[in-house]
Amino acid sequence: MIQKPNKKTNRPLFSSGPCAKHPNWSITNLDISVLGRSHRAKKPKELIDLSINLTSEILEIPSDYKIAIVPASDTGAFELAMWNVLGPIGIDVLAWESFGKGWVTDIINQLKLSDINKIEADYGLLPDLSSVNSDRDIVFTLNGTTSGVKVPNLEWISDQRKGLTLCDATSGLFAQRVDWKKLDITTFSWQKVLGGEAQHGIIILSPRAIERLNSYNPPWPLPKIFRIKKGGLVDDAIFAGSTINTPSLLCVADYVDALKWAKEVGGLTKLIGIADNNLKIIRDWVDKNEWVSFLAKDRNTVSNTSVCLQFSLEDEVAKYIDTVHFSKSIQKKLEEENIGYDLGSYRDAPPGLRIWAGATIDPDDIRILLSWVEWAYLTVLKEQ
Repeated sequence: MIQKPNKKTNRPLFSSGPCAKHPNWSITNLDISVLGRSHRAKKPKELIDLSINLTSEILEIPSDYKIAIVPASDTGAFELAMWNVLGPIGIDVLAWESFGKGWVTDIINQLKLSDINKIEADYGLLPDLSSVNSDRDIVFTLNGTTSGVKVPNLEWISDQRKGLTLCDATSGLFAQRVDWKKLDITTFSWQKVLGGEAQHGIIILSPRAIERLNSYNPPWPLPKIFRIKKGGLVDDAIFAGSTINTPSLLCVADYVDALKWAKEVGGLTKLIGIADNNLKIIRDWVDKNEWVSFLAKDRNTVSNTSVCLQFSLEDEVAKYIDTVHFSKSIQKKLEEENIGYDLGSYRDAPPGLRIWAGATIDPDDIRILLSWVEWAYLTVLKEQ
């Protein structure tokens, strides 16, 4: 009989989206005084504007960049960006996991653009970043949520580029520092590192992106929720709290609460430090156990938020055990013991575990979870 660990996680919440709320979160802490009011009214608009200002402050975004809340989470924000700016020049699009591959599909099959250079890699790897042509638009993800592979830095992007950079940063921001001068259009959703509610996206535009928007009109029709121009120019009101469509003020209040927490604990440096420390705990554990490994092949590209792990089985054992069933059996045991929920790898990714390690996750819970993963692995292996 394999002995169970004697400690249980305080919060068994390790989903990679929506992610865990910050410690001590309570719905009673939210400012709900704006609920039931028009989002165009003064006080609700001030709350929306506060969320934008706090976002800018905590992420240390340059003052000449514009920030707006848009519909449909990070997906809506990134689609809005692609549908508005892509087309006038060729595109280099990088893809090494599910969401990046989705942007490739939309660019080719939906926008039907032809001057496309796909720079791809398999799960666990990054494509050749040095092959990117900065005279073209560049489309990429900052952090591969479904592969656990992050871009280690942005030095491969030229400061003298002619094209725009479009960065899907949804599971990287608030945990990984970025060089904003390398990014022209950046998107994310509240539901990731800060544990906000879903269905709202953020888009961040550089002056170069604003210039493209003002000078270029795409040949295809734009759905209403993608229209950020008025009278042929970017509508500045969108970046001052007047959203394109009606946001949930409860979700805005929840996001503001998360931003205030982030500021109180020490801002961006502290948030990054928590995520880095959580990854170190997992890295040290992986180094001690030869039967588990990171999906990311290069240690410098291992994500500090969506940490993807694979199980290794000896060849003789692997002949008789289906890895998908094996991984799901481990997940089931962890959930039945109320140790960790939603730990399965993404549906298109190789089988294994995916542990969210962002700033809202307590390091002690990571340690306790890993002791139980070891118990579950040995138990399932013995049962086969």
